Amino acid sequence: MTMSQGIYLDNNATTRVDPEILQEMLPLFTEHFGNPSSMHGFGAAVGGKIEWARKQVQAVLGAAHDSEIVFTSGGTESDNTAILSALEAYPKKREIVTSVVEHPGVLSLCEYLEKKRGYKVHRIPVDGKGDLDMEAYRTALSDQVAIVSIMWANNETGTIFPVEELARMAKEVGAIFHTDAVQSVGKIPMKLADSAIDMLSLSGHKLHAPKGIGALYVKRGLRFRPMLRGGHQERSRRAGTENAPGIVGLGAAAQLALVHMGDENTRVKALRDKLEKAILAAVPSCFVTGNPDHRLPNTCNIAFEYIEGEAILLLLNEAGIAASSGSACTSGSLEPSHVMRAMGVPYTAAHGATRFSLSRETTEEEIDRVIAVVPGIIAKLRSLSPYWQQEAGKPKEFAPVYS
Repeated sequence: MTMSQGIYLDNNATTRVDPEILQEMLPLFTEHFGNPSSMHGFGAAVGGKIEWARKQVQAVLGAAHDSEIVFTSGGTESDNTAILSALEAYPKKREIVTSVVEHPGVLSLCEYLEKKRGYKVHRIPVDGKGDLDMEAYRTALSDQVAIVSIMWANNETGTIFPVEELARMAKEVGAIFHTDAVQSVGKIPMKLADSAIDMLSLSGHKLHAPKGIGALYVKRGLRFRPMLRGGHQERSRRAGTENAPGIVGLGAAAQLALVHMGDENTRVKALRDKLEKAILAAVPSCFVTGNPDHRLPNTCNIAFEYIEGEAILLLLNEAGIAASSGSACTSGSLEPSHVMRAMGVPYTAAHGATRFSLSRETTEEEIDRVIAVVPGIIAKLRSLSPYWQQEAGKPKEFAPVYS
């Protein structure tokens, strides 16, 4: 998608609100403005639209019942609600299982629960492709585990985890299984009605709905405790007057995601592969991070050796291209992302990890432009890098450097 002569390839961070979705939302601000909890016609009209949206989210998830959908403010609230609900519902169970590559919405809460509330947290490692260590996962499971929370697909690399299998294993020891599917919903087919997954988080702004709206899938019959208490909204599972425009936007986004899912897994995937293949062919000493054979169709993360991701992003931005870095600035010193560290990506490459995330709005012309620009940017930055000058031409052996 081109905006103001720019090319947007940062769709895993957020997506543009689809104009068709916006049109569905606008009447909720002016024409259908009633409080859905009110008994008069103004409220009933809004309530009907919310229930329509609930059915659309049910459909994209392949859930058995629309009552299993609880609207929230987004992925982080859904993640927190799922984990805290399980711990409150099973207070005698004092262990949590998660992975080392989760979103901060899960990892930060787990760290808090571990340090402040004394829970034992099992953080399952990944290998060099970002795949979960299944033996470590199996070992961590026991009847003391209240909840397992493992993402469906990683936001940085796109690597997909076998969540249906993980859920079945969790159920064998009586644990609740939750998955953060913020990056996955709308990109890959789901049928929760046939799975052992108990709870699932999603966020509207990752699938062309607005920010500030999300949902938590809660399987019917699951013991559940709300995080927000107050009114009776969402069948007393999430108090607070409903964000009706956002909910309708999420419903419309879910409906469109089903329509476009085939395109995501064919045309968008082909564009991603074209971009990746061209960059790898034109730029020396770079490689794809994550599992190239088992990942989201829109996500490409390439690590460029001996240069900084932030410098790459700055020059891409000057060229009118938006992407994102695999590095994060912490306390004034640049550190590779926790995902790159967990995968054992060499330090010399982890800093240069750059994510290109496409959407159904991405065009081939845009990809061609990126292919034309990236090699020159990398060459320019490497010409300024003393590390590249020292290492250029030396044989490379990629080996994990993190414990």
